[in-house]
Amino acid sequence: MVEIAGVSKVYQNGTQALDCIDLAVAPGEILSLVGPSGCGKSTLLRIVAGLGDATEGMVLIDGVPAGSPKAREKASFVFQEPTLLPWCNVAANVELPLRLCGLAPKERRERVEEALRLVGLSEFRKAYPRELSGGMKMRVSIARALVTRPQLILMDEPFGALDEITRQRLNQELLRVHAHTGCTVVFVTHNVFEAVYLSHRVAVMSPHPGRIVAVLETPAPAERDQAYRGSLEYSRAVARVIELLESGEAKAGASKAVEGAWTT
Repeated sequence: MVEIAGVSKVYQNGTQALDCIDLAVAPGEILSLVGPSGCGKSTLLRIVAGLGDATEGMVLIDGVPAGSPKAREKASFVFQEPTLLPWCNVAANVELPLRLCGLAPKERRERVEEALRLVGLSEFRKAYPRELSGGMKMRVSIARALVTRPQLILMDEPFGALDEITRQRLNQELLRVHAHTGCTVVFVTHNVFEAVYLSHRVAVMSPHPGRIVAVLETPAPAERDQAYRGSLEYSRAVARVIELLESGEAKAGASKAVEGAWTT
């Protein structure tokens, strides 16, 4: 579904955010990107979404270039913040992408109702953002992403600002939505426990410039629940991802120390 080949990103000030990223995401897969702050996870996600350009390399979404009209039709983006319009109620916020693409009113209403049912917010269609909790606002944001019936959902730390109980509840909501829609999900998170719980695979990134250190398959069963969180397989997978993150940071620190020795 997603093919990332040789993608690098260098900003105008000379800062290199990404260095030769190669990664493929299968249809229907949930893949998480984890790495230290500033490693380029969000930058890579935005390039896949067509919200930014790579300096080098190529990204294809279902065989077409990222950022092209056909690719944009296939993908939706969920930001770190819900980014809801405060003057619009829940239904109007979810409907917005369909209005922008000129869909007929009847089909807009049907799709909005379908998306709200999927995230469990049908009873709150007339509520305004100020009347919702943080978790409910994020569910509205997810419904807005689902309303276009995308094949690919790109999620940039959507649960990062939520308390742990709400976060775990939304993890389950996301898995339920994924099971219902069969969409592909690329999920950026700092939370290793969340990444291992949600994903079929976890891609571990090094400190900047971001590189892929390893891609690990998780032992997650088809039906994930609290029992899985307490399993030995889950704990081992979390420990392995943490080990790889620490190894990547250690190597980056050693590399900088060598550079410093050569320049002094």
